[in-house]
Amino acid sequence: MDWKPDRNSKIPIYKQLALYIENGIADGTFPPDKPLPSERSLAKDIGVNRSTVIAAYDELESLGLIERNQGSGTTVSKDIWGMAKKRIPSWSRYIEAGSFLPNLPVTQRIHKEMAEQKLINLASGELSQDLFPLSALREITSNRSFIGTLGYDHPLGNAILRQTIANHVQQYRGFETSSATILVTSGAQQALHLVVQCLLKPGDAVAIENPSYHYNLPVFQSAGIKTYYLKVDKDGINPNEIAELYKKHRIKMIFLNPIFQNPTGTLLSLERRKKILELSSEFGIPVVEDDPYSLTSFSNEKIQTLKSLDQHGNVLYISSLTKIVASGLRIGWIIGPKAVIERLADAKQQIDFGHASYSQWTANDFLESKQFESHMRDLVKELKLRRDQMAESLHTYLKDVVDFYLPEGGIHLWCRINKEFNEIQLLEESIKRGVIYVPGTTMGTEKGFARFTFARENEENIREGIKRFADALASL
Repeated sequence: MDWKPDRNSKIPIYKQLALYIENGIADGTFPPDKPLPSERSLAKDIGVNRSTVIAAYDELESLGLIERNQGSGTTVSKDIWGMAKKRIPSWSRYIEAGSFLPNLPVTQRIHKEMAEQKLINLASGELSQDLFPLSALREITSNRSFIGTLGYDHPLGNAILRQTIANHVQQYRGFETSSATILVTSGAQQALHLVVQCLLKPGDAVAIENPSYHYNLPVFQSAGIKTYYLKVDKDGINPNEIAELYKKHRIKMIFLNPIFQNPTGTLLSLERRKKILELSSEFGIPVVEDDPYSLTSFSNEKIQTLKSLDQHGNVLYISSLTKIVASGLRIGWIIGPKAVIERLADAKQQIDFGHASYSQWTANDFLESKQFESHMRDLVKELKLRRDQMAESLHTYLKDVVDFYLPEGGIHLWCRINKEFNEIQLLEESIKRGVIYVPGTTMGTEKGFARFTFARENEENIREGIKRFADALASL
């Protein structure tokens, strides 16, 4: 076979091989009347492991393109053409050609393992079931009359809910807004996608934190956006780096998660928050503030968001109920200038014709109820207990091996591992031992870190999970 894999490509070699053979079947290079090379001979011919050829043949067989017969080897399927000479679409080519990029392979692996295995979950950025306000939500959905519409609602979201959100952010987030400047979204994730797709164009440069949740989102790369990094220290990002990036790359937008940041748990200092807004006004750069955690302060301190300090309308504010009420409710919002909100709403209408009425109704009634405040008190108390348990467990099982910053809110703990290790091997060994977490390089450029989430498991499981992780690390 006159073909060699591209070892510098991001596409796995088995996929490269499968695609080459698939194309060869389509153009007649590999006809149905001749066998394909054996797994062993093909592996030797192109200089790969036999397992790579087996994986490629497995994929081609699953597509119905080849047949493997004991004794007669591997052949091109005779059913491809059929009596009417119909052809099978080259689905792998379509998958590879799509403009919307997939998650990183490690991220896909984590999602798959969390869905399919019963693991101690220190990876998922959501609350455990026992932290959901189930009784309050059941009361709302069972005992109250549904007053919404079952047809398409307002393009910005239900008017009553938007007014309730306006009241909510004034009471809890420290700034005033009107219902006309609020767009209800399917969580904060959709709000972020809308901003990138509607307000930026290919080739634009933006600044994101490093490490950050935004780092592993393919949305920027899919849209052709160039990302430049702002290093996060114990007080958040350094505003001086924004000025440097603007002068060097003319960044068009800044994406920040300033309060109990994901993954570091850090709080951007008040001094730095103010300086960022000064620079935003000086250079005319919008700031996108992602704020899922500001209500989870373990000291019960009311923290000023960037939006609450914004005097000129430079901040697009994103928040949701996903991280503090229930992930499945899928209620988020974005607040900004009216013209911007209408532009984003127009795009959202093209995607889903607006948000589901029932979830908007449930969210509205819960935000309006006295139960919201009592739920937040209970939630913060429980999250602090779990954070303390995680810190104690790290000290117990990894005292001389790890360093970490103790977060004063949120749900994540960012841990430096002071030992040489292979990140993928450590993840695989941890999964074998029944615990999963997020490797640091999926959220930043530096190696040697791990993100542990303490919202998904109870204190007993957190302790056991850290013990299993320590055992996995020691085994390497």
